[in-house]
Amino acid sequence: MNQKKLYKAAAFGGEGWSPRTAHLSEELGNVWGHCGINTEWSRLKSVLLHRPGPELVASSDPNAVQMLESIDLERAQIQHDAIAQGYRDVGVSVHYVKPDGQPTPNQIFVADLVFMTPEGAILARPASTVRAGEERWVARRLAELGIPIIRSVRGTGTFEGADAMWLNPQTVIIGRGLRTNNEGVEQVASTLTEMGVTVIEVDLPFGSMHLMGMLRIVDHDLAIAWPKRLVHRGVEALKECGFQIAFIPDETEAELNKALNFVTLSPRQVLMVDGNPVTQAFYESLGITCHTVEVDELGKAAGAIGCLTGVLERGD
Repeated sequence: MNQKKLYKAAAFGGEGWSPRTAHLSEELGNVWGHCGINTEWSRLKSVLLHRPGPELVASSDPNAVQMLESIDLERAQIQHDAIAQGYRDVGVSVHYVKPDGQPTPNQIFVADLVFMTPEGAILARPASTVRAGEERWVARRLAELGIPIIRSVRGTGTFEGADAMWLNPQTVIIGRGLRTNNEGVEQVASTLTEMGVTVIEVDLPFGSMHLMGMLRIVDHDLAIAWPKRLVHRGVEALKECGFQIAFIPDETEAELNKALNFVTLSPRQVLMVDGNPVTQAFYESLGITCHTVEVDELGKAAGAIGCLTGVLERGD
């Protein structure tokens, strides 16, 4: 091919060149896999879990691996399978991380390792050395599922997905505290700001783990919060976004049995921990349908259904 013809070839922008003009969000489910969220209450479509294995009982010292008590693995696996079945029963696709070899004990807490946006995933960077590297396996699984990773927290930034949530499609709230530091907040906020999303930053109380532990959203106008834990700026942000805030009636159930650690399946429908009669009745009085599973054994690892679930996709 002579030089004149060469520059008319499609490879050089000549006839036949096809420019890629679609927005990344428009390529999800086509070029990329199905994924993306911009609310916490829209119908849940797919989740990412890690079924616990021997790593959950590998240490004789629960505190050394940031857990509360020693765990019965068989019972924990039965409960984890029940969570997965609870999702399948309402039509949610369940995917598993499937790491190579034996992962760290906290690999089960997938919510901490990824935060989804309308364009793909922000890959977290856990704050503790005990959990360093868990994000590698989530990154690999996201790639296998065709989910774009639009940001990986880097440098000395730390960020865990359970510290962020969508208040509406234009607004995200991020908690700064033990697990998410200033640099992590700045990196995540920068990416969201590029999408045209407003980011509201709040500081978490000392002694708390994640924003998820004090705030859950069940509908476009209803949030459930833990009094004396959710800070004033968080309450103000919710009110500014049009939310009614219902405060849990029984802090003992929340503290000891993870009554607030649920996942919203669709507007005013949740998958929550069984054995919380006062809180469940309160939720139901708000028009919330409660699906329940036993999680007491898994709770010994210092988390429950919300912590265990990486949300990949929600739909209208």
